[in-house]
Amino acid sequence: MKRVAVTGLGILSPVGNNLESCWSAVLNGESGIGKMTLLNLEKQSVHIGGEVKNFDPAPFFGNEKEARRNQRFVQMSVAAARMAMKDANLELSDELKLETGVSIGVGVGGLAYCEEQIITMHEKDPSRVSPFTIPGFIANMAAGITAMEMGAKGPNICVTTACTSGTHAIGEALMLIQTGRAKVMIAGGAEAAFSQLAFAGFAKMKALCSKFADEPTRASRPFDAQRCGFVMGEGSGVLILEDLEFAKARGARIYAELCGYGMSGDAYHMTSPAPGGEGAVRAMAQALKTGGLNQEDVGYINAHGTSTEANDANETAAIKTLFGNKAHSINISSTKSMTGHLLGAAGGIEAVFSVMALHTGLIPPTINLENPDPECDLNYTPHKAIERRLKAVISNSFGFGGTNGCIAFKSLS
Repeated sequence: MKRVAVTGLGILSPVGNNLESCWSAVLNGESGIGKMTLLNLEKQSVHIGGEVKNFDPAPFFGNEKEARRNQRFVQMSVAAARMAMKDANLELSDELKLETGVSIGVGVGGLAYCEEQIITMHEKDPSRVSPFTIPGFIANMAAGITAMEMGAKGPNICVTTACTSGTHAIGEALMLIQTGRAKVMIAGGAEAAFSQLAFAGFAKMKALCSKFADEPTRASRPFDAQRCGFVMGEGSGVLILEDLEFAKARGARIYAELCGYGMSGDAYHMTSPAPGGEGAVRAMAQALKTGGLNQEDVGYINAHGTSTEANDANETAAIKTLFGNKAHSINISSTKSMTGHLLGAAGGIEAVFSVMALHTGLIPPTINLENPDPECDLNYTPHKAIERRLKAVISNSFGFGGTNGCIAFKSLS
């Protein structure tokens, strides 16, 4: 099978609007969580989130009108893809367009827009519903519009597997290149799910953090004994993946090799992980096996680390089960402590952070880890970034419905 190189990175997140600002923020332990301004949450029990700030989509589209007709999750996908393509210094010839695909994971799509149109239909009249209603909320528009904007005519897919969407989308793109179905893939995740329904629904499940309202930067606290739920975020993370030989031939700068991909199903519960994270164990093990990696090769794990009671304890157990005595020597961190949980986009931006850790030898911290849960007793790189030479890293994502994903990157040097 063909080997796959990572040649470009693009990102929008609550901690920055480009790769440089996002990477600097997470290395410095800066939180992007604050009081919500995009929604009036006066009637809600939770009022904080991780917003992407000062985002203007117009420069990333052919014209401002085209930017406005697309929903925020699509705008962010296009923006991150544009930045990733520029970072890769990749221009698509007419021939290469036919061999370039797009794989973008999205969890819920244009939920706010759907909610808005339903209100319009019931409070006004069905005739007042926008003709853009359906394309405005279906999840695959992120991949579709991104392909249109880039001129990418190869494989075009949207993966919707809850909070594993971004990771699965990158993994599926890996396999498309490995098997020769594409030479280049624009892959990652995008999500902008802020809506009254999303906040009400997650809050009713007791999944959202309802504490630290006056100190929002302390609210997302993975692996901490005081964690009480995740903080919802938004954004997009996109990687440019290329056939390694093609990337070398064109003289591309190569960040890392995307070498492994694992996926599994818990077949256990609608929202809770399987006991001991046994599904997560199988996904991570598969990523190592398909990546040709040994346990001792992995020096860093970007954890799913949602700041929920069940996830953090079960992910910890899964890492200990798979890595045994080596688990305590691995640096682990949850960048969600700073970005919040970007749902379907989480795997995309966390893949960007994982690649940057491997590329720079700098591991971002887990902030707000003030009183570690006794069940969470591994090295979560608390408070401060550290420097460490890395051979390989993995990134975990787990989602409702019992879906698990893991991708593995290794250094070419």
